[in-house]
Amino acid sequence: MAIEKVREYFKQWDMTDRILEFNVSSATVELAAQAVGCEPERIAKSLSFMVDGKAILVVAAGDAKIDNSKYKAQFLTKAKMLSPDEAIELTGHAIGGICPFGINEGVTVYLDKSLKRFSTVFPACGSSNSAIELTIEELEKYSNYSSWVDVCKGWE
Repeated sequence: MAIEKVREYFKQWDMTDRILEFNVSSATVELAAQAVGCEPERIAKSLSFMVDGKAILVVAAGDAKIDNSKYKAQFLTKAKMLSPDEAIELTGHAIGGICPFGINEGVTVYLDKSLKRFSTVFPACGSSNSAIELTIEELEKYSNYSSWVDVCKGWE
């Protein structure tokens, strides 16, 4: 299971005890916000795309939506989300649990600026019933992100 990969990943920082597991689904922003007990916008959703034949993740605030023109300007291609099968194969995580932790080699992670307005956010941990609360600085550190991007709309 992918949550085990994430647990193993966080072991190196002695952070496995911070992973939250729920008896209910947290597979969508709304369900995750209910499970965690926070505003939906503080859920850090990881969106998976194909760029130049490689998988990328864009981690964005729960209330943000991809802005196609900003995305195309940033990545020089149209936004093409991974299919459920591609997501598992290329990222190592299934949709509903995709996160930037314990992912397959070669996946580039980007953080969208929609997250910067929060002190802490809740990304998933590899399963559709998990999350972890991280500061923005911790998200930067543990996600091994490539860069901050501005590819979303609807949150400002």
